[in-house]
Amino acid sequence: MTIKINFNTHLENLKNQDAEVYDAVISEIKRQENTLELIPSENIVTSAVMETQGSVLTNKYSEGYPGKRYYGGNEFIDKTETLAIDRAKKLFRADHANVQPLSGAIMNIAAYFAILETGDTILGMDLGHGGHLTHGHPITHMAKVFNFVGYKTETDKDGIIDYDKLEAQAIECKPKLLLAGFSAYTKTLDWKRFKEIADKVGAITMADVSHIGGLIAANVLENPLDFGFDIMTTTTHKTLRGPRGGLILCKEKYAKAIDKSIFPGLQGGPLEHVIAAKAVAFKEADTPEFVEYQKQVLKNSFAMAKGLMDNGVTLVTNGTENHMCLLDLRPQDIKGKLVEKVLDDLGICTNKNSIPDDTASPLNPNGLRIGVPVITTRGLNETDCNLIGKLIAQVITNIENESIHKQVAEEVAVLCKQYPLYVE
Repeated sequence: MTIKINFNTHLENLKNQDAEVYDAVISEIKRQENTLELIPSENIVTSAVMETQGSVLTNKYSEGYPGKRYYGGNEFIDKTETLAIDRAKKLFRADHANVQPLSGAIMNIAAYFAILETGDTILGMDLGHGGHLTHGHPITHMAKVFNFVGYKTETDKDGIIDYDKLEAQAIECKPKLLLAGFSAYTKTLDWKRFKEIADKVGAITMADVSHIGGLIAANVLENPLDFGFDIMTTTTHKTLRGPRGGLILCKEKYAKAIDKSIFPGLQGGPLEHVIAAKAVAFKEADTPEFVEYQKQVLKNSFAMAKGLMDNGVTLVTNGTENHMCLLDLRPQDIKGKLVEKVLDDLGICTNKNSIPDDTASPLNPNGLRIGVPVITTRGLNETDCNLIGKLIAQVITNIENESIHKQVAEEVAVLCKQYPLYVE
């Protein structure tokens, strides 16, 4: 679904009132238009989502929940938030939904505090092996509150999770919460096995599906709630293609604890303009067009992985089963920071990323992470994505060849012009 907005008209008031901010926004529009955005945690929202987020709903203070507000005048706010709740529950087949989390970090922290006591053990994916900061990295404040134990992937087995080892680790550390989810793992997760392991040790199950929430909503990938998971969290701005924010889904037995944990536990007044935009995105996700979009995301991801591997680039897990690829740059003896910078100069936006058991600094790691949600939204197909994989491989294997770089930049420009994003 290509986004078409005439920003010259849309931003007229901003242009007249604040030229500096206006110039920055226009520059970002041009950057998005002339760049192949391959950061897997990004997407492009529809005009309806953007308009809703920029609506008068931003003016209202709405502490509390529908029908139980601490301020008057919320009858229409209650309507939009209730729509968001009902649509999220339907979309993900959930007993309960909380649509107020301001971010992915907040939603995960709120879930922890809803079901755990200080010092309880959480068994989650190690950040260095594809997990997320909120899954227990020592640098986070949550690591001071809960006892996080990290499970790892098998670097000698294509970087996959060994579920037998995971089970043994769970039996040993006896977690109160078994957390499944990732930010840089390119295989599908075995939700059934996770639930069996959790049941064996008496743990609560939680899935953080922030990266694949849209794929799950479209039933292109399996839904952990269908396997009996207690809690599922997802951001709304990645594959789900909505506004920036978070969403918590859970069994009815945890509903009151989750709601109380968000408000008044962690947040004050919710961003009701964002919540209304979430409602719009959830309605969009419940359409045949969205299902086709997510199917194309997978086709494009597989095609890009093939283009990379066929041209000499190594992928962690030897491919992909979702919307992203994780590149191992050690065979070329270069670092992710350099590749990210060179590609950015050529019009391809990526992000450096650690690989499992990376010996290099997270600020200059041995890997690169790329994904296809944005370019799929723009309309690119498998042929285009295979070509992009080939172009990236050419840059990686010719990192100092300016002639190759120039050719790549020219082909990127052609693709950007072929698939316009915004109206001039």
